[in-house]
Amino acid sequence: MKSPASFKRAAAWALPYWTRGEAGRETPQDLFRVLYFGWLAAFTLKVLGSAWDVSWHFKWLRDDLAPPHLLNSVGTVIAVALTVIHGYTGYGVDKLALRLIQWGTGIFLVAVPLDLINHRVNGLDITSWSPSHILLYVGTFFMIAGVIRGWFMGAQKGRERVVVLGAFFAFFLENMHFPEQHQEYGILSLGAWDNHATYAEPILLQFAADQMGRPIDRTMMAGFTLPVPDYLYPVYAVVGVLSVLVVARLMVGRFGAATLVAGSYVLFRTLIWPLLTFTGFPPSAVPFFMLAAGLLVDLAFLVRVPVVRAVLGAAGVTAVTYGALVAQSAVMGSVYGAITGQEGLLGAPPLATPSALWAGLGLLAAWLAIEWIAGRRDPQPLGGATPRPAVAPATP
Repeated sequence: MKSPASFKRAAAWALPYWTRGEAGRETPQDLFRVLYFGWLAAFTLKVLGSAWDVSWHFKWLRDDLAPPHLLNSVGTVIAVALTVIHGYTGYGVDKLALRLIQWGTGIFLVAVPLDLINHRVNGLDITSWSPSHILLYVGTFFMIAGVIRGWFMGAQKGRERVVVLGAFFAFFLENMHFPEQHQEYGILSLGAWDNHATYAEPILLQFAADQMGRPIDRTMMAGFTLPVPDYLYPVYAVVGVLSVLVVARLMVGRFGAATLVAGSYVLFRTLIWPLLTFTGFPPSAVPFFMLAAGLLVDLAFLVRVPVVRAVLGAAGVTAVTYGALVAQSAVMGSVYGAITGQEGLLGAPPLATPSALWAGLGLLAAWLAIEWIAGRRDPQPLGGATPRPAVAPATP
């Protein structure tokens, strides 16, 4: 616990900065770091809460005041506070970064009551792909995009700049991939049912069955655990999720950036797997395919011609992703199942392999768009940007 004297010193340091200003205001580096390390804390709490939340909803009936929601809410409160600080003082952001953060926070705050109303009216929302949930992801998307731009434009060059930017992209990747965790948890929950076991509590299963108008049988379980088409998981992963790795590699400007961002997220998912399962919560498949995809993105950037890079990269990343998912599901999942009697850490959601063509074309379109935007705006890679000079804060 901090002493009152510590709080007084912190207040004495912070209060002189609390002055009205426009976005793009010259920002002292000590203040800049405090603001963006605050964002790291906010996103960390939100990710921890979100990771727990998915597992929670495959076990318990929904509760607005569930611990994962409360943990996520603390991160949201910090994010809202930082949004207000940026907006009022103008410190730490340019106009575009501020608008992205404000719009993202606003969309998120609107989505929260809409989601609560949705649950009040429709009961249990059995998919993370519902409109009210998607609105939450969209808000977080813009919020993190603004934070990434703000850090990229204002941080001093050096190792810290690289590491923190990579961390923000890992949070961005997590948000993009978040809805797909429904299938990652769902495939193992359905496998448990097939092995005459259930992870969900009886009250949750009965609630879902009543909502579908069915008895508690395999058809109901399939509708609860895997309510979306099989092609959605791989196509969205390739087009939406892996596009984040392309942007990360382009902005960082260093070989290995995409692999490290993907690896950080996969490591997080791997570490929380035993923490959740050993405390009685349902397990999930882990998206190991991202490691292979991240490496292919990095290798693609060895090609200097943007159009050629996009064509070869999209083809290679798509092929490797689908191949990795097939291997994870058919080979590694079988080995684990032979040992434990059920699917586990190395399993994968159902895979509609014919969708690879559409996934590849979608990633190609996204990659070409990213290259085109980067070419028009000519973003500087890390190490080449010149941060704004620090100035003394205005006195109130």
